[in-house]
Amino acid sequence: MSKLPETESCVAHVLSFTSPPEACRLSLISRTFNEASKSDTVWNRFLPADYQSIVSRSSDSSLLSSRLPKKHIFLSLCDNPILIDDGKMSFALDKWSGKKCYMISARHLMIVWGDTPAYWRWISVPGSRFTEVAELKAVCWFEIRGKINTSMLSPRTLYKAYLVFKLTAGSYGNGFEDRPVEGIVGLVESGSSKRTIYLDNRIRRHNIDEASVASREDSGNYPKIRGDRWLEIELGEFLNEEGDSGELEISVLEVKRLNWKRGLIVEGIEIRPASGI
Repeated sequence: MSKLPETESCVAHVLSFTSPPEACRLSLISRTFNEASKSDTVWNRFLPADYQSIVSRSSDSSLLSSRLPKKHIFLSLCDNPILIDDGKMSFALDKWSGKKCYMISARHLMIVWGDTPAYWRWISVPGSRFTEVAELKAVCWFEIRGKINTSMLSPRTLYKAYLVFKLTAGSYGNGFEDRPVEGIVGLVESGSSKRTIYLDNRIRRHNIDEASVASREDSGNYPKIRGDRWLEIELGEFLNEEGDSGELEISVLEVKRLNWKRGLIVEGIEIRPASGI
């Protein structure tokens, strides 16, 4: 192979048809593969074609520098979501596929009674990517909705939507324990899918064994702790086929029992590719 003309550029061209993890693994084969795996030819292929347009909607233009290696830009967008559209939304890349991920901030969601101080209040908390998050003080009618245009998402990709939130200290007895909540995801004009979820996975009965607790947490219907220490719960999924323009609506609500609910801090709704897609 070393006798081939411009071997490194040939290898880089081949690597550009793999995936980010595969390119990193193949870099271990030899020095030629290692150098080729760093090439802009490879990582420019992994970046979305419109990433510059998206990054330009951020107040930080450092990632638009032509001097930055494309691999650096890719990894930065994977590890450090950027705020776009005046902080209403965050943008990142999935490190396994390079596909687009977004989080709609709480301030950009439609929260019923969200601007009524008796029911919700807007606060800043350490560890949030947004300047404001919504704290639930007390409501009977719990309804949160968000929308995103499907043209913003990567085509031919199965996406999942998650509510990202925290339970406040001392919020046991918050009205969410063992109370089913509805997650809804789908196009506005063509119907939605629904799933039953629970926003509080704490168990009131102390005689339940650890296996039952683990089974509950692994079921997918209860919150899990994220790497950033927030909780998330899957609301549903959506297959973005060709990325044609349409409006995807994501909702989480409990409007049937009308008991008092409290003790929740909402950071936003995240839309990201399903694992392995």
